[in-house]
Amino acid sequence: MFSVKTRKNESLDLKNETHMDTDQVNVRYMVEDVNAAIEFYTKYLGFTIGINAAPAFADVTRGNLRLLLSGRKSSAGRAMPDGTLPFPGGWNRIELVFENLSEEVEKLKAQGLHFRNDIVTGPGGSQILLIDPSGNFIELFEPKEVTEAHKKERATNAVGSAHK
Repeated sequence: MFSVKTRKNESLDLKNETHMDTDQVNVRYMVEDVNAAIEFYTKYLGFTIGINAAPAFADVTRGNLRLLLSGRKSSAGRAMPDGTLPFPGGWNRIELVFENLSEEVEKLKAQGLHFRNDIVTGPGGSQILLIDPSGNFIELFEPKEVTEAHKKERATNAVGSAHK
């Protein structure tokens, strides 16, 4: 067993399990403010909080994705031997899949969230880059199959409405 301190300085014991979930994907994001990152990912993107050792570290999960939110006070935030400090941002990102991207983007914009670009469509589907409070990107994606299925459904509904 090992423990972390909660915000109320209580000790939280964690299981020291030798078994790891091999279906789980872990991705680390460097963040400027761990609590702001927790709020962003849980409130807007449907993640669930796991460990909260803010201001150093927290993890949030959504399905099989475990996002490690590492602040400056975490071990991942320490300087490299040459003095380089890890920092948020860059072009690597997680991708979250949605059935109706346009609807999701409008909902998030209405809540005051910011995007790096507009929705772009390519051979695999449509995507847009959401920006978290530290400047990390989250790709919101709608696969082509879903996009085409929605177009067919809308066309069918439009035709059906016209015949009434």
